[in-house]
Amino acid sequence: MQRMRDVLRGSLGRSLRELPDEDRLAAAWPVACGPALAAHGQVLHLDTEAVLHVRVTGAEWMQQFLHMRSALANDLGRIAGVRLHGIHFVEQGKRQREPASKPAGSKR
Repeated sequence: MQRMRDVLRGSLGRSLRELPDEDRLAAAWPVACGPALAAHGQVLHLDTEAVLHVRVTGAEWMQQFLHMRSALANDLGRIAGVRLHGIHFVEQGKRQREPASKPAGSKR
């Protein structure tokens, strides 16, 4: 089963090459997390410092994501073929502070 996952990860990475970084990361999200965990996080944006911002459905899931943050960032970056410096999680319903920089690709 693990070998099949590795094959899927590799082929996904190759098929995403033409997309913008943020879209590549969003597409790789369920592969890196697994579908059950990925359903509790939503990719929001990638900022100019290459930090991915993700909304998490609740405090119980926040702990799970925080526990996996480093491994998840490594897997996401590898699968998507995107240089990623980290992941910032924000709990759904809680106010997110304004990012220090505009999201990558932002037209503002």
